[in-house]
Amino acid sequence: MASDWETLQTKLSERFGGDMDYDTMLFMIGLNELGKPFRKYKKDEKLEVMHVAICTLLEPFGFYEFMGKDEEGWPHWNLKENLPHLDPKQQNKLIIDAMIDYFKKGEFI
Repeated sequence: MASDWETLQTKLSERFGGDMDYDTMLFMIGLNELGKPFRKYKKDEKLEVMHVAICTLLEPFGFYEFMGKDEEGWPHWNLKENLPHLDPKQQNKLIIDAMIDYFKKGEFI
């Protein structure tokens, strides 16, 4: 039986084509939360889109609080609690678990 992570990667690959790695999925979540159509983004803009995803994913864990959107439609959060010190493997697991929860809530998996 495939793990939720493998199932998610497979379903996204089938829907959008190509491999679905960690960064690509973060970017897609950020775009979804922005509600903006796909376009070419500069490197710094891509990082901002991925930051939107990180804040969205970590909000249910109590680390961020959504404050609202600015005049350009970009969401903003307030840091409620500092993230604990995690090694890279633990960070990766936290974000992957949060991505799985995100797509389950959206009834994608």
